[in-house]
Amino acid sequence: MDRRFLTVLGVSLVFALVVSSVFYQMTARSGGSRKSDATDSKDIVVTTRPLGVGVMIKPADVKIAKVPADGFPKGAFTRVEEVLDRPVVSNILLDEPVLEGRLAAKGSGLGLAPTIPVGMRAVAVRVNDVAGVAGYVLPGMRVDVLVTGRPPNADGNITTTCLQNILVLSAGQTIQPDARGQAIQAPTVTLLVDPTQAETLTLANSDGHIQLVLRNSSDQTIEKTPGRFITELYGGSRRQNPVKEPAPKPRPKPVVTAEVAVATPPPPAPPPPDQVVVIRGTPKPVEVIPNRANN
Repeated sequence: MDRRFLTVLGVSLVFALVVSSVFYQMTARSGGSRKSDATDSKDIVVTTRPLGVGVMIKPADVKIAKVPADGFPKGAFTRVEEVLDRPVVSNILLDEPVLEGRLAAKGSGLGLAPTIPVGMRAVAVRVNDVAGVAGYVLPGMRVDVLVTGRPPNADGNITTTCLQNILVLSAGQTIQPDARGQAIQAPTVTLLVDPTQAETLTLANSDGHIQLVLRNSSDQTIEKTPGRFITELYGGSRRQNPVKEPAPKPRPKPVVTAEVAVATPPPPAPPPPDQVVVIRGTPKPVEVIPNRANN
């Protein structure tokens, strides 16, 4: 055989062996990484449908999925039993992992109760409309509360802002917007307040007329308003509540003491009149000069 042919054949065989070895190593590494990924995955509980606020989780609402162990989110669950019969306090989307911060404790109740923070109160008030949207309001909005009434000893009604930047928890029987995000017509609105604000809101709702005013949720400013009297509405001057003058103190009664009869001293004797002795020869008559005080 030709020597040149043998040399080419040998070089081709060596090259084929090198290529086969490289391809085998790449295939082996790919299979090893797939096995490693399969062994490093972890179970996680995800939702089978969107879950709104106040929903009690049932077995049909969740399922088990696989995620990489290094991508397991903090606060997630690995068993379905850990999330059953727990109310949702924040909306959860479809196929979203269920996290501890989105759920209330088991047995904390249904509806609004799990969504009320510790130390806060939910107060329902009846309103006629919400300014700017003709009676429509959505949970999650921020409102100011105005009250109109007649203060004691006032000559007319006054409108004043009693609460500001209050969160709307629910409108009527609904505690979240519908799927289309449309507003809800509701004459009853539940507001999230602290205990002191709850007293103010209850008194305003019973003694006057409540009006809600929508505000931008990003506006956290608290304005100081003096209120408006009905006289100012018609161009009159501002009339303050009349100040009552303090009642005069009663005068002390005179102390009556027993009168003691005292003898009246006699008037003093009149002074003796002035006398002048006139000598006329032998006789010495005495002449009386009348007293000037008697003149």
